[in-house]
Amino acid sequence: MAAPPRRPTPPVKGGPRFNNTIMADQVRVIDDRGENLGVLNTDEAIGRAKDVGLDLVEVSPNANPPVAKFLDVGKFKYEAQKKANAARKTQKVQDVKEIKMRPNIDNHDYDVKMRNVNKFIDNGDKVKVTLRFRGREMSHQQLGMQLLQRVQEDMKETAKVEAYPKLEGRQMLMVLSPK
Repeated sequence: MAAPPRRPTPPVKGGPRFNNTIMADQVRVIDDRGENLGVLNTDEAIGRAKDVGLDLVEVSPNANPPVAKFLDVGKFKYEAQKKANAARKTQKVQDVKEIKMRPNIDNHDYDVKMRNVNKFIDNGDKVKVTLRFRGREMSHQQLGMQLLQRVQEDMKETAKVEAYPKLEGRQMLMVLSPK
């Protein structure tokens, strides 16, 4: 006959299991000074942690037996939250900027658009170059393809082509990303 579970399972909250929420019968215990106390019965480990004035926190639940430390749970959760916020602050979200052109664009206008493309690429953003065809321009799609190849050639030092030029309806698209 199987023994009933050690403790009733409490609802799972965010963060690690601690004290009476630890499900294992035995845990490998690390004390507050970082010394390994060996494998102890969970109830005995909780008692020792309370004697020191700390909680028994499960830090490695997948180990066999699970590893638990003597820690202050509130402080542990606070530090973990601070680390997560710092990581979120430093990560760069890559935006997709769009540059719109026409197949018969003038040289000066092309230079202005390319300056903007360079600025976006230098900021670490992706650039979607959209070439729009109107009316009879649809019969001269090769001009649009030549223009996008020119953009690709001008940007080969600082950007790589993520999506090669393709025709979608009345517009031709190409996506560039920083190298």
